[in-house]
Amino acid sequence: MPEPALSELIDEIAPQLVIASGDLTHRGRVDQHDRALAFLRALGPPVLAIPGNHDIPYAFPARFTSPWAEFERCWETTEPVWSTDTLHVVGLNSVRPWRHQSGALGAAALERAIARLAEAPAGAFRIAVLHHQLIGAPWRTRKKPVARRNEVLATLVDAGAELILSGHIHQATAAARHEFEIWTGDEHGAAVAVAPGLGQPRPKRRGEARGLLVHDVTAQELRVQTYVWRGDAWGIAAERLFPRRPIEASAARRGP
Repeated sequence: MPEPALSELIDEIAPQLVIASGDLTHRGRVDQHDRALAFLRALGPPVLAIPGNHDIPYAFPARFTSPWAEFERCWETTEPVWSTDTLHVVGLNSVRPWRHQSGALGAAALERAIARLAEAPAGAFRIAVLHHQLIGAPWRTRKKPVARRNEVLATLVDAGAELILSGHIHQATAAARHEFEIWTGDEHGAAVAVAPGLGQPRPKRRGEARGLLVHDVTAQELRVQTYVWRGDAWGIAAERLFPRRPIEASAARRGP
């Protein structure tokens, strides 16, 4: 994927924020972090980045003694927050150095997320971002979702998150909470989405998409578009709409 093509897409979309949901590097090396930083900063818009399991040192002992040193050198923190009057994004660190693939969020991390989501300006669209997915793509993947995902989902949604973003599986998918949670009252709408990723670490492996998600928010709905790289240009592969308001009884099909 030529870098100018991505820059042209960014110029066309003009996003408020670019969210990098982890795996900015392959082995967490200094040169890889530097290249990722330069690449993302050159796009133009502000960037909120969180670490993925590939962003920490692969080798012992640095993997355990200083796992976040290089990431924090570039991005200052593994739990960033970005906020405006209309958008409030809270980053979480689900990476565990002693687990290469699986991830988790402890009680302290979730408590911090609750507090930071509560700091959103009134009416701002609230997003929580972590690397490890909460939902799987509708095809096969061996990567497990974040540990205790029901608790993680419930905590973030109850804290006001209207969109929960992740990465990790190199496949895109999106779902509304009301598609897999029983509606019991006046719950706000919330979407869970997984970004496919710009890179293609295993070029010969099928089942790993190369693309990105574009999120467009209005007062009534969230539009999620999946852009994929088609060899010479970007194209929209899928689009979904998610209502922000609670389910309305009048919109439901009533039985006899």
